[in-house]
Amino acid sequence: MLDKERVITRITDSGIVAVVRTQSAEQAKRIAGACLEGGIPAIEITFTVPGAHRVIEELAKTYPNGEMVLGAGTVLDAQTARVAILSGAQYVVSPSFDPELVRLCNRYRVASMPGAMTVGEAVRVLESGADIIKIFPGELFGPKMIRALHGPLPQAKIMPTGGVSLGNVSEWIKAGAVAVGAGGALTGGADTGDYASITATGREFVRRIRETRAALGRE
Repeated sequence: MLDKERVITRITDSGIVAVVRTQSAEQAKRIAGACLEGGIPAIEITFTVPGAHRVIEELAKTYPNGEMVLGAGTVLDAQTARVAILSGAQYVVSPSFDPELVRLCNRYRVASMPGAMTVGEAVRVLESGADIIKIFPGELFGPKMIRALHGPLPQAKIMPTGGVSLGNVSEWIKAGAVAVGAGGALTGGADTGDYASITATGREFVRRIRETRAALGRE
């Protein structure tokens, strides 16, 4: 299992986390494989997926050498975080901030990404020792939210989720996001069984993030 610092580096280097939210465990596994093929190693299996912890277990066995950086999403409490970690999750993502969840992740040196939408929430996330602040839902305020938070909190590592698309991913990166979480805009092809489109879309996300960073001198 990758150590915590390496997990964060893998996520921020690629600049994108694939958020997998489906009604089928089998579909979740196929989406994860398609995203990996498209150059996205960071896969977040949300706990709204039926048997999410078993999906994480199976993917961890399928990719035992760190090819896939497996995370658990929509984790609402420390108990669920512990189940996710025991199943093989290397980072834990939450839509909100639960101090006990972050404390548990810190105890086991697992990266945590709690959600926040205000400066006050962001400060509490930073004080807890969490690793990345998840801005959610990102579509409510757009990239300007990151610029606003970075005014008083330039040290914050921020990842938006919700509303991220090929059309605006460059704007999120320009605004200062260390990575983005992409859901339906990336994985939507699974609805019609078009997993090749997920791979192609993943490659395009990675390309646009890389080109934007290069233009900004952040490579």
